[in-house]
Amino acid sequence: MNVFFVALSLIADALIGDPKPLWQKLPHPVVLFGKLIDWLDRTFNREDRNEDYRRQAGILALVILLAVSLTIGAVIQAVLLFFPFGWILLALLASIFIAQRSLYEHVKAVQDALETGGIEAGRKAVSQIVGRDPESLDEAGVSRAAIESCAENFSDGVVAPAFWFALLGLPGLIAYKAINTADSMIGYRTPRYQAFGWASAKLDDLVNWPAARVSALFVAVAAIFTGGSTAKCLEACMRDAPNHRSPNAGWPESAFAAALDITLAGPRSYGAKPTSDPFINMSGRHDVNAADIGRALTLLRAACAVQIGLYLLLAVLW
Repeated sequence: MNVFFVALSLIADALIGDPKPLWQKLPHPVVLFGKLIDWLDRTFNREDRNEDYRRQAGILALVILLAVSLTIGAVIQAVLLFFPFGWILLALLASIFIAQRSLYEHVKAVQDALETGGIEAGRKAVSQIVGRDPESLDEAGVSRAAIESCAENFSDGVVAPAFWFALLGLPGLIAYKAINTADSMIGYRTPRYQAFGWASAKLDDLVNWPAARVSALFVAVAAIFTGGSTAKCLEACMRDAPNHRSPNAGWPESAFAAALDITLAGPRSYGAKPTSDPFINMSGRHDVNAADIGRALTLLRAACAVQIGLYLLLAVLW
């Protein structure tokens, strides 16, 4: 029955999105996980200990986080499914952890800023969704960053939560979000988190591995409905994704780049630190602009529809 719940959750998120008035009164579940991770960091990440101790402490912290998230998910799911129409509440609750609508809105804000306020407004808007230095970006750089964020977050903010919800129910979904939150907070290669956040970063790569490949397939199929080529998407994924700095992000980014016939990635700066990443879909158009962000959003909606259609089909077959 999980695939049926996933389909309902995806539809609910697409129609309703994140209920912001609710989170103005109550803490978002992800915020609560953030507070737990912060407590684990302050409790176990002892800077006066050696690297081996801090790596083991990071593993212990991750085990605690997983135990808490899996238990919470299992208890809530059991309670809700005990009632006749509890499955509706289960689907609505799960939709909180899926980011279709919010992803669309955040990326659309960058397009609107570029078109109405120019490059400065675009830089300010894109700084809300990417970590690179916005002052070093021209219009093509801002547009490219927004589309890359759209592609990557389609994988880890939409496809991955749905995948783990379908596979393991609400416990799997909540555990995935806990892992993803831990990676975003402590999975950095900095002196403080190089050892302590190692386990979280590695586990995040592992749990996102299947969704990254599946998301590329969804985009490749969606390309048919947006003027792109499924074959070119798959070819770009096989050619360019292995060269990406991330073991996962290159797959949806390659698919988006080929579907839109544009070039993504390439050299950029994070703070004062420049990188020399290779371009994705090098044969595509380099002068990416705000209109291309709009095309990427259309592709995103089509890919989300493909995913919903798949889960509905699986629900009917089961």
